[in-house]
Amino acid sequence: MASHRKPRSRSGLIRTSQAVGITTAALTSVALLSQTAGAAPAEPKPTLEEVQKKVDDLYRQAGVATQKYNAAKERTDQQRGEVDGLLDQVAKRTDKLNDARRELGSLAAAQYRNGGTSETASLLLADDPQQMFDQRQLMSRLSDRQKRAVDDFEALQNEATEKRGEAQKSLETLTEAQSDLKESKRAVQSKLSEARELLSKLTAEEKARLAAIEKKKEEEAKRKAEELARKQAEEERQRKAEEAARQEQEDQNSGGSDSGSGSDSGSTDTSYAAKAEKVISFAEAQIGKPYVWGATGPDSYDCSGLTQDAWKTAGISLPRTTWDQVEVGTTVKTADAKPGDLVFFYDDISHVGIYIGGGKMIHAPKPGANVRVESIYYMPIHSVVRPA
Repeated sequence: MASHRKPRSRSGLIRTSQAVGITTAALTSVALLSQTAGAAPAEPKPTLEEVQKKVDDLYRQAGVATQKYNAAKERTDQQRGEVDGLLDQVAKRTDKLNDARRELGSLAAAQYRNGGTSETASLLLADDPQQMFDQRQLMSRLSDRQKRAVDDFEALQNEATEKRGEAQKSLETLTEAQSDLKESKRAVQSKLSEARELLSKLTAEEKARLAAIEKKKEEEAKRKAEELARKQAEEERQRKAEEAARQEQEDQNSGGSDSGSGSDSGSTDTSYAAKAEKVISFAEAQIGKPYVWGATGPDSYDCSGLTQDAWKTAGISLPRTTWDQVEVGTTVKTADAKPGDLVFFYDDISHVGIYIGGGKMIHAPKPGANVRVESIYYMPIHSVVRPA
């Protein structure tokens, strides 16, 4: 006898459906909670101060890469000049070698027309006559003129081979320098692009706050510059007072005659001041021109390009990079800095400016900025150098 199940009521079906829905929702919630628990927490947005520090660091790293670029470019230019000179020498020796070869051919042809032996002609036309010199019977048949022609040919051939070898080595060095140049260029561009990207993500409000932070930094640097200016002015006043008192005493002791004491020191100071005046005058004329990494003027400059060009007007040839410029001249204390001195910054000596007195300098700051006057305390000072 077949069994018959009692059909479920409508209300029972609804309760079953609701239970299934609740179970599914619960399982979905558990899964979502599990995923959330396993996911890495989102990184907090950097503070504005952190962004500024990162941008400053990137600009400094770009400055280091710029100096590497400058060094590589200088090395490349020098190597290219050496290669060109060697290739010119190779070309000249090749021309002389061809002339000597034609001379040998002419002698061989003349000897052949006069009934000379084919062995002698072979000797005269050989690529390397020295290899045939052991054949004494042939050498005995050569005239003095023929022997000189052979000797000249051999000497020129050796010289040409030597110069070709030098040129090849120089070309290999040039290739390495060009590779360094490209790598340094990529490094500069990479750092600058990263800095620009960070700044581009700032909101208008954040940019305003960043400008306020920058202004505060500038004001602090200005305060320190004014403090140094007052100290230097006071020291100069005391120096002049002491010098006047000493001169007066010397005049009294000598009956008013000029003893000339201290003339060498005064002459040295005057000479440096005259050079510094030319340097500063040139630098002031460049104010407002844009910073461009790797540039040496006249329309744009990087930091060491400006100092190099400025001191050139005073007859002093500075090297291209900050790392080499810091080695030229005499290192002095910051408190003893005089107009014209070079002020170097950061532990890696990646920036330089020209001291103009009063705790201020003229420098080419960074990409996006123009040559300007600024406090030397705007950046951490490494050293002060007097180039002449």
